[in-house]
Order: sequence, then C-alpha cells, then structure tokens
Amino acid sequence: MNNPKRFRAITLAAAVLAFGATFHAQAAEPAKPMALQNVMEKLERDMQAVTGAISREDWALVARLAPIIAHHPEPPVAERLRIMAWLGKDAGKFRGLDEQVHEAAAAMGEAATRGDGPAVITQFASVQQSCLACHQTFRKSFQEHFYGQR
Repeated sequence: MNNPKRFRAITLAAAVLAFGATFHAQAAEPAKPMALQNVMEKLERDMQAVTGAISREDWALVARLAPIIAHHPEPPVAERLRIMAWLGKDAGKFRGLDEQVHEAAAAMGEAATRGDGPAVITQFASVQQSCLACHQTFRKSFQEHFYGQR
C-alpha cells in the first residue's frame, strides 16, 4: 500500500471492528463465576458452622473456625486487580471492611479459647455487621458490573 496513513487507518478500523465483535460475543455469553464467589460461599458455610457451634456452646469448634474466617483466602491477583480497579476510590472502604472481619473473627477465636460465650457472641455480631456493611455497599453494583445482574 502506497499511503501509510491510509494503511494505519484501515488497520485501526479493522482492530476496532475485531475488538467490538469479540466484546459483543463475550457479552452474549453468561459471565463465569469469579473466584471471589467461591471465597464468599466458603465463608458462608464457615459462618453457619459458627452459628451452630455457638448454639451448642462448642467453643472448641468456634476457636477452630475463627482463624479460618479471619484468614480466608483471597481471589487470584489478576481478579483482585480487576476488583480494585472497579472499586476505584472505594477500594479503601472495601479493604477496611475486610480488615474489620479479620479483626473481629480473630477476637471471636480468642474469646472462644477462653470459653467466654458472651464475648464470642459480641465478636460474631461484629463479623456479621462488617459482612452486612460490605454486602449492602458493594454487592448489587458488583453483580451488575461483573455478572450483568440487575
């Protein structure tokens, strides 16, 4: 081709069309679950197990589960970066709520080790409040953004 500007324009147009077709094809496919979904489902099971253990005053089980909750796995780095980019200025709030969960779960485990039922329940409530605050703040917009759910 004799005209380099025309060649670049045609190449750019082809790239834009190819990207658009790829994006449209991806948008038509249902979104695959992110690793964070597995983390949340595991946390849900662990929190339900703690609820049962509290009702039976099984402090040993609470003490065993608390560090699992406090140090729950994180999604892979690439997924975390996508989430943090999406969160933007709210990333600090998200991280702060996650840290509150870590701290309250650790305190719940310490209370369970001491056999201090009222303190276990207080810290369990703190974990739940932090989870609820995060879910109420981010879940709906997260699902809309990453899964197209409204």
